Amino acid sequence: MTHSPTGTTAPPDRKTGDNPAKVAFASFIGTTVEWYDYFLFGTAAVLVLNTQFFPSLNPLAGQLASLATFGVAFVARPLGGLIFGHFGDRLSRKSMLVLSLLMMGSSTFLIGALPSYETIGIAAPILLVVLRIIQGFAVGGEWGGAILMAVEHAPKHKRAFYGSWPQAGVPAGSVLSSLVFFIVQLMPDEQFFAWGWRIPFLLSAVLVGIGLFIRMKLEESPEFAEVKDTGSEAEVPVFEVVRTSKKSLLIGIFCLVGSNTLFYLATVYLLSWAPANTNLSRGDVLLAIAVGAAADVIAIPAVATFADRHGRRTMMVVGNIVTALAAYPIFLAMSTGTVWGAMLAMMLAFPIAHSIVYATSSGFVAHLFPPKVRYTGSSVAYQVGGLISSAPAPVISTLLYAQFGTWAAVAGYLVVANLIAAAFCALADKDES
Repeated sequence: MTHSPTGTTAPPDRKTGDNPAKVAFASFIGTTVEWYDYFLFGTAAVLVLNTQFFPSLNPLAGQLASLATFGVAFVARPLGGLIFGHFGDRLSRKSMLVLSLLMMGSSTFLIGALPSYETIGIAAPILLVVLRIIQGFAVGGEWGGAILMAVEHAPKHKRAFYGSWPQAGVPAGSVLSSLVFFIVQLMPDEQFFAWGWRIPFLLSAVLVGIGLFIRMKLEESPEFAEVKDTGSEAEVPVFEVVRTSKKSLLIGIFCLVGSNTLFYLATVYLLSWAPANTNLSRGDVLLAIAVGAAADVIAIPAVATFADRHGRRTMMVVGNIVTALAAYPIFLAMSTGTVWGAMLAMMLAFPIAHSIVYATSSGFVAHLFPPKVRYTGSSVAYQVGGLISSAPAPVISTLLYAQFGTWAAVAGYLVVANLIAAAFCALADKDES
């Protein structure tokens, strides 16, 4: 028998029809589709959005405006995490996942169909920002629900492993978006900038249909079903989180600032910096990103098995330190201007550095919070962390390079972010990790 916090007795060993492997795979597929949509914008922001939607600005200002548009989604993500988390903790984890995918897919398709500044003037960048905000709101509710479905279906001794599968969907989405853009950018520039860049966004409709079909077949997690059975839902989950889990919230917010910074430097900033400052073409960098991210997809579940054996807190601290150590070698390899150097940089960035923290973070963050407020706590922590680390990373890096004229300043920024993250991870109590 299990007992709820209210003292009532829950049904013994409540079963669902879903096994952990099925749920983990479904979470992986859905997350891959959702983050494919999300990352498309980052690639397009570097390659084409400045000319399509901000043509009146000089190249640097246009690039910064395009990156700022990319960043507005991160402002919407905490709000999405808060609202989706509220209803995910009160009503249904599964329903929130379906809704987030619908919102993401619709906004992505509409970006692909959006007329440019040349056609409709100032309305074009305004609508672009609105659609990007909707993307951010949707992905704000995605992460918490996906990792909780995987973690809460899993046996306790394999929660890092099963929880890592939706995490692997993030680099998988990056692989897909990078490969699709790699293919379409092979078109003549005139065709690519006229209409070819829209193809990856329009293809989202097919992928979203696949993701929805899979997600509709999932059942609620046993732990959330028990919360519902015992009537122990929090009235207002966010108030409960703030009242009882302040320390956990801070740890959850800052534990990923290093990994987030690394990911968006690798997938967004370097896609702009390398072609402008080395002999690498945009296609070379896109291909290197795809290779590194593909290796990350494999590395994440493999690394997660170590977290189940040695502890999630330990792996989070180790992973952030490894990333800090890898910062300068990543930029040094990319600065060689060779394809093999770019490949080496992305292999250091993704399967070696990023995978350690990201594989572990789902189980680490989820278990900072009790089941009845876990969706809200996990989502708000993760999305606020993204707002303060992921969103500004490409812009800060661009400004640092413009100010100091060397990639060493950007690498130093990455080191500091990871040392901060390691310190917060170390603050987690052992029984929370």
